Amino acid sequence: MPRLSNRIENFTDSVIRRMTRIANTCGAVNLSQGFPDFDPPVELKKALEKVAVGSIHQYAVTWGAKNFREALAKKQSRFMGIPIDPDTQIVVTCGSTEAMMAAMMTVCNPGDKVVVFSPFYENYAADAILSGAEPIYVPLRPPEFNFDIKELEEAFELRPKALILCNPANPTGKVFTLEELQVIARLVEKYDAFVITDEVYEHIVYEPYKHIYFASLPGMFDRTISCSSLSKTYSITGWRLGYLIAPAHIVDGARKVHDFLTVGAAAPLQEAAVVALNFEDNYYQELKDMYTEKRDFFIKGLDRLGLKYTVPQGAYYVMVDISEFGAKSDLEFCEWLAQEVGVAAVPGSSFFKEDVNHLIRFHFAKKKETLEEALKRLGNLREKAKEKW
Repeated sequence: MPRLSNRIENFTDSVIRRMTRIANTCGAVNLSQGFPDFDPPVELKKALEKVAVGSIHQYAVTWGAKNFREALAKKQSRFMGIPIDPDTQIVVTCGSTEAMMAAMMTVCNPGDKVVVFSPFYENYAADAILSGAEPIYVPLRPPEFNFDIKELEEAFELRPKALILCNPANPTGKVFTLEELQVIARLVEKYDAFVITDEVYEHIVYEPYKHIYFASLPGMFDRTISCSSLSKTYSITGWRLGYLIAPAHIVDGARKVHDFLTVGAAAPLQEAAVVALNFEDNYYQELKDMYTEKRDFFIKGLDRLGLKYTVPQGAYYVMVDISEFGAKSDLEFCEWLAQEVGVAAVPGSSFFKEDVNHLIRFHFAKKKETLEEALKRLGNLREKAKEKW
């Protein structure tokens, strides 16, 4: 039989999604894959009910239904501080996962290089490989996960086509400062590169930190492909509604890629989601307040348990240090944690290019009672670990 493609030998299946499957098998509290266990806003559910009995069940315009693009352009123009044309500067995708893939395939040729900060959301390396591009990894150094300017410029001296910027960052919860973004802007201009942003946690940022859209920096809109989705902002990860915003000539190319990747996002869901895109600003403040409360509740629980962690500045993840337990493998630790302690996490090694084996990632996008149960189970962690290691 002929061999399969070489590219699929260079990455594994998603470790995050694998941990969800393990959690489901053993009944663990799933703090691995980042999706809520609570419902989206009631207005969205009612809108979906209305659409379900209506007549919008066929293809929408390939790059997004007109009313969805108009509502999205209005909302993002308000928050990004940039006028966005719904007809020429938006592609609606099947989640931000497709938006990132379409962006990579639009700007990268096989053999091009792409800068990726490490740790990184696991899809980025796979996106580069599937695009035929070569990742160049630049470390973000704990505990603040800052980058070294010299190391970043050395990466740009290799003449990458693009840099991938996840802000707020998954898995670390880092929010890039204005000064850091200005350094990146200077380098992409100096070395003539693009920036592909993943900003799905744009509205989940904790005081005193502020999210700054990279495309909003002087001169950067023309170099930026802004990718995001409705999944985290409106608690609808299963709806798979993402988007890409960029200058018209880039969007024109991305629409071609998108057309043959997925044809289009689900028309009924786009119709229902227009309701959410028209929410007033108080919704986003309430979202921020809700996640601030969840973050504070969860990390106070980690404090009581004496676990070491990095306080997230944004997103809804916490990186926890498991060095004290003596596990030889963070993957083995996470599998054991799910099966024996009853809490599922993600091994940190799946996010790092470097040899990192002492961190795991929890998420706290859960009901308070779910987080309480997880913390209760983690109360037995040290006792059970002594039996294991």
